[in-house]
Amino acid sequence: MGVRVKVACVGGGPAALYLSILLKRQDPSHDITVHERNPAGSTYGWGVTYWGGLLEKLRAGDPESARAISEHSVRWSDGVAHVGDRTTVHHGDQGHGIGRHRLLDILATRARSLGVRVEFESEITDAAQLPDADLVVAGDGVRSVLRERHADHFGAEIALGRNKYIWLGTTKVFDSFTFAFVETAHGWIWCYGYRFSDERSTCVIECSPETWRGLGLHEASESDGLALLERLFAGPLDGHGLIGRAQADGSAQWLNFRTLTNRTWHRGNVVLLGDAAHTTHYSIGAGTTLALEDAMALAGALRGSPELGPALAAYERERRSALLSVQSAARYSARWYENLPRYIGLDPAQMFALLGQRHSPLLPHIPPQLYYRIDRAAEQLEPLRRMKRWLGPRVARTLHGRAGAARD
Repeated sequence: MGVRVKVACVGGGPAALYLSILLKRQDPSHDITVHERNPAGSTYGWGVTYWGGLLEKLRAGDPESARAISEHSVRWSDGVAHVGDRTTVHHGDQGHGIGRHRLLDILATRARSLGVRVEFESEITDAAQLPDADLVVAGDGVRSVLRERHADHFGAEIALGRNKYIWLGTTKVFDSFTFAFVETAHGWIWCYGYRFSDERSTCVIECSPETWRGLGLHEASESDGLALLERLFAGPLDGHGLIGRAQADGSAQWLNFRTLTNRTWHRGNVVLLGDAAHTTHYSIGAGTTLALEDAMALAGALRGSPELGPALAAYERERRSALLSVQSAARYSARWYENLPRYIGLDPAQMFALLGQRHSPLLPHIPPQLYYRIDRAAEQLEPLRRMKRWLGPRVARTLHGRAGAARD
């Protein structure tokens, strides 16, 4: 893209906004519009998480927006797990949280300052509505309308997770990334809590479908459901309330996570970005990071090739390769929670250690206490650590191959 081009980004999420910033920095003459179907300020969700490595990449891409994101983020360095009335603490890597609304506002403001047009209440349902665009970026989420217009070409596949989850907010400000597991007469229910400002935290609550129905959450009104969850998690919440949808219209919904993959990510001048191209389970906290990295890769590919087709192909190759290990980790993480009874009876310190190892392809196939002992020994013995790293991917490939053969 060495000449002036017209770019239309459909969907005003972090990936599309950041892509518009990067492309304008590469060439201020580019004509870029971001189309967002919702009104300004009506974003869904609460806070998003990321780790320090993302900030370094953002600083390389656009120091000004990176500085604003860093200044408006909160940080934590510990993880805390409450299992019934027992608590354990893990000192780990520093994490960051920022409100989704704040993040979008920072990126939209920066994009406008560079000359990008950000148009709200601008719904695009077909690339044909943008006949003059040289490049159409489908950043319109997991249910992408642009992608579904050519569903046979993109080959989207969606796998629904087994567990039920709901995305909530709370006025409880968690000092650490907090896990809380509560036993009920109908099974275990748990939450992930992390702050994203000095006043609010995100609280994701998950349970098996049997527990969800047993507790009556499948038929409870939003207010009754929140009241029940507040009682169940009164300890970790310190008596604070839970808040439903982070916008006026609609209410918080119980969902099954949708893991999305696509056979290809581009068609003609249309390219998929972020959740329109792929999703990874929320339990690894990587969705926003991966979307922003998509934007970096696409901007780099467009800078490196004068022709659109080869650039889009290069972008897809790069991101598919980068996502392989993350998607694998996300699948194993989701399964760990789906198989929670296998681990919940362990000593809390052991359980928390295996919670940290939930991305391992070996863990589901080794008795948990034996895996814990092997993992502790591997920390001391380099040969055992190397063997563990060598064996895990091979077990994963073997089991994946068997699963594929069984489907065939």
